[in-house]
Formats: sequence, structure tokens, C-alpha cells
Amino acid sequence: MIDRLFIAHPRSVGESYGEHAATAARFGVTMMVGGAACLVHAVLPFLFVRTASDSVKRLYAQMKARQPAFAEQKPAFQQPEWQLDYEI
Repeated sequence: MIDRLFIAHPRSVGESYGEHAATAARFGVTMMVGGAACLVHAVLPFLFVRTASDSVKRLYAQMKARQPAFAEQKPAFQQPEWQLDYEI
């Protein structure tokens, strides 16, 4: 049970629990900063014109480089919804 909940997924992407936690935290902080930039940009459109889109592109490139199988997949936004592989 512990293995399935905490170790199986990090192992599936070739990382230890700690490595995966650090990577996920870094991705999360990057997304929060990008989201905050979007909120500021919504009110003051002359600020952070490309910050969020650049963050998304950088994260996508990093994700793609980390997982060889991921590189072969079509991005989720280009697949019909019924083909998406959701993980819960």
C-alpha cells in the first residue's frame, strides 16, 4: 500500500521519492508565480506580457526532456478528451 501510494509513481519516472518531491515542488512554485503574473497582467496588461506563457513553455520542455515516453505522446490539448489518460 505504501509502495503504491508513495513510491510507484516516482519510480515510474526514474526518480526517488525525494527527487520527485523536489521536482514537483519546483514545478508547482513556477506555476504559482506564472499564475500570479497572469492575475497582475489581467489588471495591468502592460506588465508580465509573456511571463506566464514563457513559464508554461519552459515547464513543458522540461517535462518532455525528463520522460522519453512523454516526448512521443501528443500533447493533451491536442487529443480528444476521451483519449486522455487521467491519473488519480
